[in-house]
Amino acid sequence: MYSRHLQGQTAYDLFSRGLGFLQGGHPHQAAMVLSLAKLIEPEKASIRVALGRALFMTGRMARARREFAKAVQINPSDDWAHFALALACERTGQRARALGHLKLALAMHPDQADYGRALRRLAGP
Repeated sequence: MYSRHLQGQTAYDLFSRGLGFLQGGHPHQAAMVLSLAKLIEPEKASIRVALGRALFMTGRMARARREFAKAVQINPSDDWAHFALALACERTGQRARALGHLKLALAMHPDQADYGRALRRLAGP
């Protein structure tokens, strides 16, 4: 899966460490480690999504948006990546783009309550 190395660590090792930092509530550390994993495996959507989450949690919305957009490009059927991209687009003032990605996420996973709530909030009255 993740076979290449950076300073003796595989992308998978770094990805796992980054997820641990995310789960432990340390998004800044997660972003640093996941950025290294991305250097090794830039076309892994899972790394891009995790890095986007870390960046989003640290308030770096434009960078998070770029990571989620790349994840969606790599794996267009990832409903959660579309949802995350929509939230990042909303936070960076790209409301129309956010609506489009929320609609895609909801179409892929219609019973996901978070997607519906976000769409109703963005679509307004």
